[in-house]
Amino acid sequence: MTAPGRKEAPRLCTAYIGFGSNMGDPLANCRLALEHVRRIAGVKLLRCSSFYRTEPVGFRNQEWFVNGAAEITTTLSARELLAALLEVEKNFGRQRETRWAPRTIDLDILFFGQEIIREEGLTIPHPELQQRRFVLTPLMELAPYLIHPVYCVSVTGLMGRLEDESKVELVEPYEANGQWFADQ
Repeated sequence: MTAPGRKEAPRLCTAYIGFGSNMGDPLANCRLALEHVRRIAGVKLLRCSSFYRTEPVGFRNQEWFVNGAAEITTTLSARELLAALLEVEKNFGRQRETRWAPRTIDLDILFFGQEIIREEGLTIPHPELQQRRFVLTPLMELAPYLIHPVYCVSVTGLMGRLEDESKVELVEPYEANGQWFADQ
């Protein structure tokens, strides 16, 4: 309970975001999108995984992606964070018309603390992350022991059960890309 006249401190939540691009310069798009994410009020970008070149899933007749994951803390709600990420996508010209279509940038909330959210337009944890090598590989770098709140299995355990055999190739290691946002 808060004393009269005092505001409660905003709740701080650790969240994980997946990102990817396969249009234009995908690596530059991912870096620039992360710069936009770190500028969102109420968000602090803590760490970023390595960047990976990944085989398309679903619609395979398109350019390969660059994918990764980022760890953030935020005082935003999950719904507010989603709105901010969608705004970043919109600023990159992203249009969500066709599933698995090429994209300038894709930003997904993978985990939001240990919350399980099932609402119209918002499902957390991301409903397909446990089936995707391009998501789990970078997430393993950041949070191998993070427990999936629905399956009660760590990210490492999910990776061990993974049936997805799509290709994921290292483009730029964490040590190289971690420097460009460390000065925030």
